[in-house]
Amino acid sequence: MKHMIVGTAGHIDHGKTALVKALTGIDTDRLKEEQERGISIELGFAGLALSDDLHLGIVDVPGHERFVKTMLAGVGGIDLVVLVIAADEGVMPQTREHLHICELLQVKRGVVALTKADLVEPDWLEMVRTDLKGFLAGTFLEGAPVVAISAVTGQGIPQLRAVLREAAETIEPRRDDGVFRLPIDRVFTIKGFGTVVTGTLWSGTVRVGDDVVVLPRELHSRVRRLQVHGQTVEQAWAGQRIAVNLPGVDVDQLNRGDLLVFPGSLTPTMTFDVSLALLKDAPRALRNRARVRFHVGTSEILARVVLLDREELNPGDETFAHVRLEAMAGAMAGDRYVIRSYSPAVTIGGGSILDPNPPTRRRAKASLLEHLKVLQTGSSGQQVERLLAQAGPTPISLDALRVSASVDETTLRRELARLVEGGAAMALGAKGDPGYIHRSHYDRVAGEILSRLEDFHKHEPLKEGLPKEELRSKLHQVGPVLFARLLQDLIETRHIVIDREKVRHFLHRPTLSAPEQAVKDRLAAIYRHAALRPPDLEAALTQAGADRKSGLTIFRRLVDEGEVIKIKDNFYLHRDHYNHAKELLLNHFTLHAAISVQQFKELLGISRKFAIPFLEHFDGVKLTRRHNDERVLYT
Repeated sequence: MKHMIVGTAGHIDHGKTALVKALTGIDTDRLKEEQERGISIELGFAGLALSDDLHLGIVDVPGHERFVKTMLAGVGGIDLVVLVIAADEGVMPQTREHLHICELLQVKRGVVALTKADLVEPDWLEMVRTDLKGFLAGTFLEGAPVVAISAVTGQGIPQLRAVLREAAETIEPRRDDGVFRLPIDRVFTIKGFGTVVTGTLWSGTVRVGDDVVVLPRELHSRVRRLQVHGQTVEQAWAGQRIAVNLPGVDVDQLNRGDLLVFPGSLTPTMTFDVSLALLKDAPRALRNRARVRFHVGTSEILARVVLLDREELNPGDETFAHVRLEAMAGAMAGDRYVIRSYSPAVTIGGGSILDPNPPTRRRAKASLLEHLKVLQTGSSGQQVERLLAQAGPTPISLDALRVSASVDETTLRRELARLVEGGAAMALGAKGDPGYIHRSHYDRVAGEILSRLEDFHKHEPLKEGLPKEELRSKLHQVGPVLFARLLQDLIETRHIVIDREKVRHFLHRPTLSAPEQAVKDRLAAIYRHAALRPPDLEAALTQAGADRKSGLTIFRRLVDEGEVIKIKDNFYLHRDHYNHAKELLLNHFTLHAAISVQQFKELLGISRKFAIPFLEHFDGVKLTRRHNDERVLYT
């Protein structure tokens, strides 16, 4: 079945709620105050089945100027709008503001309902129709069907149903393969069930039992029950009005404007890069860094608008801007938003979110503007490649790209495959869940690795190479997956060599001069002759006639080559004596289950000073393990 969301729009007391009741039989004014005052204060909801394969969820919004904030929370997810205009009054202030909002949110289709047609003469009705043509000219409702109705007599209601069905059938349904997002527009509790949230399912699907999280508070729960238009279901799809029962979350922890998503699928932020258009009839220019009310999804957040190429934006003009929110929000590239002036609260403009999580460090203004231009008007391939280029050397996952790219998942996968095949991008990591990196970052980091190795060999010619993790720590934002791939590729292309976890340039051959080789030989001899009672390192260097700096480098080479074994700091043994001691210990364990410190001292003929660290070393290499005051063979 095809599901569409229809929203009402229009001035207060023009008959929106009465129209919904005439269409569906449901009075959406559920609050006592609404019924007493005869005006809508909160959002109202109703369902309308137009056929066996087409169901409309209707969102009825308040028309009073004080409740435009509530109206914005209701129309963010609609597919089709019914602009309601009373025939006896015509176009009024909130008629204009609501139409502006629908245009800013890029609602594509709609119809016009001329309500209270029973209260005016036919000539007056025709005059109103003529006036409407001028009012709607140049808007998305230019040429839209205009149906005269009366909620009292039923006039025009069948015709309006037919027009709604015709319009809905021409609209593409929302995609189910997108990121699951439910902007919350209502929160309440049901006795025996707990907290329930409702909203229009913007994208993706959700099932009973799914783990979910409420942003921006990061409140975790799972879907206990699901309802679509009052019917309990196991799964809901994009484009449906749904209610979700969330156990373990208190109703007081949630608000309209929160966002329900799957864990890890979307990260809330306090900054957006956006396109921004100021309405032609905005009361004044928008100054740089002006404080505004920022509406995205069902939320209203105070924010500052930083204009990127001017000090003020005049009515009717467009630009790019950086929005700094005063509270966290979750959004995706391509989401539409509306801004209203801080005081008085009047709708003044809006646009599209181009980058939902821009980098903290800003680029030069010219390059930033060019970047945003590509995100706004570039082809899908250009947008995806630009996002990879911006991401730096950190591989970006498909899930992250789905949030940042204003293209559907099928297109995203196709463009990524094309970029990888063409060599502009690389896929790293597991086949089923790779990360993607732009080739330029890969080439840059590969060059940096070779440059750092050359510099290291220049200053430390006697050392065999840099330890792998030390090398990675010198590379900014390079994670283990990319680093491993780079090393593998550089080995295969004969640029580097890795020996005993140390990386060196392929052309580097560490060689000792004759005097240095003599020092090395003397140090080896000193430790060979010392047996199991070695000197401390400083004494060994002095005895070998080496200055401290070069002597330490030569000594480390002995350790790297395995001729001298490190037991602990300042305690080294020649490998011959180390292996002999190890052999004696293993022979002991063929006859005995354990060995004490005293027995170990006597076995090797050494003092406690050497015995304790020696045993701790064997514990560390998992030859032995401590059991009470003795050592047993490690198993």
